[in-house]
Amino acid sequence: MTLFYLILIFIFLGISSYFSACETAISVASKARFHQMSKEGNASAKIIRDFQNNLGYSISVFISCNIALNAFGVALATKLLMGYLGQQGGEVAAALMSFIIVVYAEVMPKMLALLYAETLLLKSAVFLKIIFNVFRPMNHVIHFIAKKSVAIFGLTTTPSQATYEASIEELRGAIDLHSGMDMDSVQEKAMLKSILDLGSVTVGEIMVHRKNVTTISVHDSSESIVNQVLSSPFTRIPVWKDKPQNIVGVINAKALLRYIKQKDQADNTFNMTEINIEEIAGKPWFVPESTDLLEQLQAFRSRREHLSIIVDEYGELLGIVTLEDILEEIVGDISDEHDIVVKGIRPQKDGSYIVDGSVTIRDLNRQLHWEIPDEDASTIAGFVLYQSRIIPKVGQVFHFDGYSFEVIRRSRNQITMLKMYKID
Repeated sequence: MTLFYLILIFIFLGISSYFSACETAISVASKARFHQMSKEGNASAKIIRDFQNNLGYSISVFISCNIALNAFGVALATKLLMGYLGQQGGEVAAALMSFIIVVYAEVMPKMLALLYAETLLLKSAVFLKIIFNVFRPMNHVIHFIAKKSVAIFGLTTTPSQATYEASIEELRGAIDLHSGMDMDSVQEKAMLKSILDLGSVTVGEIMVHRKNVTTISVHDSSESIVNQVLSSPFTRIPVWKDKPQNIVGVINAKALLRYIKQKDQADNTFNMTEINIEEIAGKPWFVPESTDLLEQLQAFRSRREHLSIIVDEYGELLGIVTLEDILEEIVGDISDEHDIVVKGIRPQKDGSYIVDGSVTIRDLNRQLHWEIPDEDASTIAGFVLYQSRIIPKVGQVFHFDGYSFEVIRRSRNQITMLKMYKID
């Protein structure tokens, strides 16, 4: 009988350690990995993915089985030792089994599960599904009682926005932990992080400000308009009427050339003065500055357009944003043979940088791997103005958030150039 009890205790502890390992494995195993494997047709991965989607219920099954098996093992050990030691056998059994359970049914299996989580779950998937089906009724009751008990304290088990944000932060952490420090790996990390940022960055933060936007007046002569379009590095140019802030259309260089060609083929006496720029220009597309980049990118795709006009809450022109601007937020600067390259960040021999005031904080952070906050301003000049709460004079030096800012050049009330470095 003693041998029989020992065999049962060994079996109970062995199965308990197995469920303990599964409890840890199901928590640490990569959801993304099992999701991809299930899409590829792996039946075991699909079972595990379903368990992970109901993690609270899954863990309750493992814990219930684990506790029950440990309790049976302790009960058998107590009965066995009390037959030899009397009342003291119960105390000895409790101490001995506690040590064995902690080491061999909890710590050791969990250590192994951390190393072989995926292998353990894939090989156990079918068996675990059977166990789950057997214990389903009981665990539904346990899960219901636990959920109601949590509700008593005003808590909820329903995923919230905070849970979603935590998942995003988890993704950021996973990207940072991605191995490899070569240039390609660094660029991949930056691109992946930029994709996650699309929903939190607005078009107002990356737009081209109205004073830097190339525009054409409908009041110009037809010949002048054609020359402006041909000499411009941009394919799409906003058109204004009466005043520069009154955008009435967007002229596409290809549409203009196509129009001229059609007119010339239809009438050999066609004259440039006959061009009606408002007839050729497409309707302007206005969007509020608060639109986030993800929403704007989807709008570009659905409307099949590449440029939108940014306005503030009063409908006043602020600037423009293009599809290329959003793509550059993901992949970095995109330049072609027609682009005018403007270097806004110039490194100095002393380790500092001369930075144009119009450079965006996001571009500066991306290029120099800095972490200047961009919640309250989009450009580096705007950041200094916001932090200092004054219109700085040339030569003034400020220290904000671990960075030094020296005003090098100012045009009226606008900071146009700064000298910057990171304070060690």
